[in-house]
Amino acid sequence: MRVSTKGRYALRIMIDLAEHNTGEYIPLKEISARQGITIKYMEQIIPQLNKAGYLKSLRGNGGGYRLAKSPESYIVGDILRVMEGPLSPVACIDGDEVDCQRGQACQTVWFWHGLKDVVDKYVNSFTLADFLSKETNE
Repeated sequence: MRVSTKGRYALRIMIDLAEHNTGEYIPLKEISARQGITIKYMEQIIPQLNKAGYLKSLRGNGGGYRLAKSPESYIVGDILRVMEGPLSPVACIDGDEVDCQRGQACQTVWFWHGLKDVVDKYVNSFTLADFLSKETNE
């Protein structure tokens, strides 16, 4: 499994918003300057985060974006899934059932489910708040 640039940048944007979570709206240009992400690229990411209900937005002068909830409420795995879709290592286990012609006889499906469970458990064990207490050079 490889997290795309959109997934990585979405997490950085959300952490930035959490770090500067004063209740005020933050313009994209400020986030862009701090994170080194172009506004054009952020404009591809923000709508997905907004649609998921993770952000509040305000247009016009004094507008921008802010978190819709407290940083403790955002699970990293959920943010990544908004951008990436399922975090399954193989497509055949993306849903609730194995979607493969060999599903009944597959000797490896248990392995892939185990790997997915480990990844899910890890990414679901962190919230945005966890990043606020981490040193950047750890």
